[in-house]
Amino acid sequence: MLQYKRNTIVGNLWLDPLGRLWLFFSQSLTHFDGRAGNWYTICENPDDTAPKWSEAVRMGYGMSLNKPVVLSDGTWMAHISLWDEKKIREPFKNAFPELDSLRMAHVFVSNDEGKSWTRRGGIRFPKPMFDEHHVVERKDGTLWMTARTADGIWESISNDKGITWSEPARYMEHISARHHMRRLKSGRILLVRHGDLTERTHFRSKLTAYLSEDEGKTWLGGLMIDERRGISYPDGFQAPDGSIYISYDRNRDWDGEILMAKFTEEDILARKLVSKKSKLKVLISKPLGLDKLPAPSDIVK
Repeated sequence: MLQYKRNTIVGNLWLDPLGRLWLFFSQSLTHFDGRAGNWYTICENPDDTAPKWSEAVRMGYGMSLNKPVVLSDGTWMAHISLWDEKKIREPFKNAFPELDSLRMAHVFVSNDEGKSWTRRGGIRFPKPMFDEHHVVERKDGTLWMTARTADGIWESISNDKGITWSEPARYMEHISARHHMRRLKSGRILLVRHGDLTERTHFRSKLTAYLSEDEGKTWLGGLMIDERRGISYPDGFQAPDGSIYISYDRNRDWDGEILMAKFTEEDILARKLVSKKSKLKVLISKPLGLDKLPAPSDIVK
C-alpha cells in the first residue's frame, strides 16, 4: 500500500488524423513528486454511444498539457514537460536528482501513428511555470515553440525538426497563465491569451483570440471570449467546417465551471461575433449542476 496518495492530473484530449480520441494524463505521488508519469489511453470509437478505451500506456516522466501536432512530413509531435525543482512537493524534494538535467519542455515524436514515441529534444526556459508549451511548424520548416514562464511568454526555434533548440528569448508580455496557439486550415496562426497583446493583466481575465498572417510577427483582430476574472487554461481545436472551439475554466476552486466558445476567423478579425452560429460563454460543466446544463447536441449546433 502506498504511503502517499497517487494523484491523476493534467488531462488533455486529442483527436488524431485517424479519428481516434487520445486522453493524456499524469500520475504522481502528491501534486508532483519530481518525476510523475505521463500516460495515454486511446478510444477507437469516440462517436459511439458506448465508447471503449484501451489499456493505459506510460510514455515516460512528466506531463502532457497540450495537444500533439502533426508536422508536414507526417511526424506526430507531443509536448511533454518535466517540471523544475521548485514544483516538487515534500517529502520528494531530493528524491530524483538523476532527472534534474531533464527538467524542461520536451518534444516526443512518433513515426508510426502513435504506436511508439521517442524523445527528440527539449529546452529549459528561464523562470519556468509548468511550461505548457506549444509547437507550431512555420512555413519555412522551422519549429516555433512558445511557453509559459513567470516573465511572460517565451519562445525558442528549432531548425532540425526539434532535435536542438535556440536560446530562449522573451516573446510577449503576459500574466503567468496558459495560452493557446495552433495553425489553422487557412494557414493563419491562432493565439488565445489574456488581455491586449502588450498587456500583463492583473488577473486571469479578458481571454482574447488573435490571428497572425506572418508566422507570429504581428497579430490581427482581438475577439474578447470572456472578460471576467478567474478564467484560465484555454484549449481548443478547429472543426472541419472551419469553426474554432475553445474550452476554458472559470473559478476552478469554488465555481468549478468549464465553458466553451465557438467562433470563426471572421469573428476574430471583426473583433465581435458576425457569424450566425458563433456563441460565447457556453456552460459545459459545473459541479452539482448537471441538471441545468445544455444537451451536448445543443452545445455544438
